[in-house]
Amino acid sequence: MAIQTFKWPLASEFLNREAELAQLGRWWRERNRRVVAMYGRRRVGKSWLFRAFAHEKPAIVLVAEEGARGAQLTKLARALEEPLGLRPDLADVPDLFRALYRLGREKKTLAVIDEFPHLMPSAQKERREMLTAIQAVIEEEQDSSQTKFILCGSQISSMERLLAEESPLHGRLYRFFVSPLGPDECVPFIEADSARDWVERFSVSGGMPMYLDELGRGGSLKELLGENVLSHLGILFEEPRYVLQQELRRPAIYFSILDEIASGPQALRDLSNALGTPSTSLTEYLRTLQEMRIIDRELPITSKENSTGYRYRLTDGFFRFWFRFVRPYASELEAGLKPADLWTAEVEPAFPEHIAPAFEVLCRRWVRANLGSEASRVGSWWGPALNELRAKHERETEEIDVVGLHRGRVSLVAECKWTSKPISVSLLGEIEKYKLPALAQGGIKIKKGGPSIVLFSRSGFTDGLKKAAQESDRLRLIGIEEVISAED
Repeated sequence: MAIQTFKWPLASEFLNREAELAQLGRWWRERNRRVVAMYGRRRVGKSWLFRAFAHEKPAIVLVAEEGARGAQLTKLARALEEPLGLRPDLADVPDLFRALYRLGREKKTLAVIDEFPHLMPSAQKERREMLTAIQAVIEEEQDSSQTKFILCGSQISSMERLLAEESPLHGRLYRFFVSPLGPDECVPFIEADSARDWVERFSVSGGMPMYLDELGRGGSLKELLGENVLSHLGILFEEPRYVLQQELRRPAIYFSILDEIASGPQALRDLSNALGTPSTSLTEYLRTLQEMRIIDRELPITSKENSTGYRYRLTDGFFRFWFRFVRPYASELEAGLKPADLWTAEVEPAFPEHIAPAFEVLCRRWVRANLGSEASRVGSWWGPALNELRAKHERETEEIDVVGLHRGRVSLVAECKWTSKPISVSLLGEIEKYKLPALAQGGIKIKKGGPSIVLFSRSGFTDGLKKAAQESDRLRLIGIEEVISAED
């Protein structure tokens, strides 16, 4: 038996994922017998990651596909014929594991099975029986073999079931979730001619390598969106629909949920009312979307963990763009509406609102990176306005984009404005007059002497606000260029 060194032709084009590669490298070097369960959303770059890791190692990469399991095992047996010296008889998936373990009897070997869930039965009883048999093979073969396994999958719910406590493989798998790229990891993918352009490209890509490839490269972002997303012939026109239909059994309900939260965060009660569905029936769907890292649920940073005041937000920038600007007009685009006209009529006027949440994420990252000693916890806050203002129906709620806590007290507040006009001193007055008193009204402790105030702006600051910052050691003004320079 001779396993060849795996050569990946695109290895030189692989970017980032240094932390993930380092983590896999430690697993490879250690006497760790656990099987890596690598999973994450489609398009997140799992296949490139495990191929980059396998490059220049004695490795074999097998790819499962949808279809009859018997036909797939026959295909996989053919792939094993050369390294084993004979074509193995693979009657079932446990036989595949046994053959791969025996491939590493004499030499350390990496075995990757991509899209592993395609090899699993759909029926729960049959799936458990197969996993139990795989467990038996692992226990029988692993001590006499140097094979190390990576099982990869895009069906997040199926991979989570492998890792669940009730799974026969529980405790034998090493959870390895591949997340979308963070802002700093996106830098090599984005060719921007200004800080504003960089934020806009980041906000529509969602940190997914494939979307970054199409929307981060040079050229006008408007034109790239028109060609790739808004055009019914574009490569990304149907992308979210494809991802959801591949992963989910009842996609229509998920589409309705995402339609509702595409334009802003929603509380469970509001989602329930909008969809005419009991909240208890929605929680499972929301949990699945959270597992897929498409949505997240958040609390005001000052709330306790057992609070019920969650609201749900669409965290994936590309999905948020698609559900807000493409899905409602898809039939019109297919019927002949020009992408440029849709941009002018619907996208461009609301585009700053789409960018704002991504800008807030970047600003919170800036606070953590630069003011961590002042604010050890950073998040956002929302709550009731001052009682007297609510009684007069002047202001119902208040919200602060960034709130930092230090030893349980509010030590920092910040506002992030993605507007075409410079921020004026009136925003400072609004914070002092309405927002901070609303915080205190809720019994939230505030730093003695008042918190630091940081204002982030896309379009700069008025002279009056600059003068106020010069006269106050509590006020700090941060332009977009400083926020983005932290990502370079």
